[in-house]
Amino acid sequence: MFDFIKGSIVNIEAKNIVIENNDIGYIIHVTNPFTYKVNNRVCIYIYTYIRDDAFDLYGFNTIKERDLFIKLISVKGIGPKGALAILASGEINRLEMAIQNGEAKYLQKFPGIGPKASGQIILDLKGKLVSITDDNPKVQSVKEALRSLGYNNNELKKIDSYLIENIDLDISELVKMSLKRML
Repeated sequence: MFDFIKGSIVNIEAKNIVIENNDIGYIIHVTNPFTYKVNNRVCIYIYTYIRDDAFDLYGFNTIKERDLFIKLISVKGIGPKGALAILASGEINRLEMAIQNGEAKYLQKFPGIGPKASGQIILDLKGKLVSITDDNPKVQSVKEALRSLGYNNNELKKIDSYLIENIDLDISELVKMSLKRML
């Protein structure tokens, strides 16, 4: 229904923000409302959640966050509030890696996610998330350097989580550390 809303933040509450756009105040549930400031102008990507008893707007800073939210609420037993709590960690890439690698223990650290729910998330979403490392230019450079040394794509997938966790290192250091991990 809505793709995004641009406007000024007029109120911040514990679980949501209020954005004014054309003299209308939209209550938008967000992961961490206190990262916003009153009177700041923002663009929030929206997911509209409609039920018999609810018409709620959920807001995200990026389209990628919104897409992951939509995938999370498609999992049996995960509702919008649970999905929002999972995304509140702010570590979208790490979360995607945990799902791809079947790391149930990592998922269980989120509120309301036990062994059953974490298993369901992995079962439903593993293999359905886009490769999170391929869109990062630094990761592409590291992988290209390793390909030139004879490593194939299957071998390079093994270092994806390492690359994401250490993305702040420079490319040469990432290549060196990746080579050590590959041996």
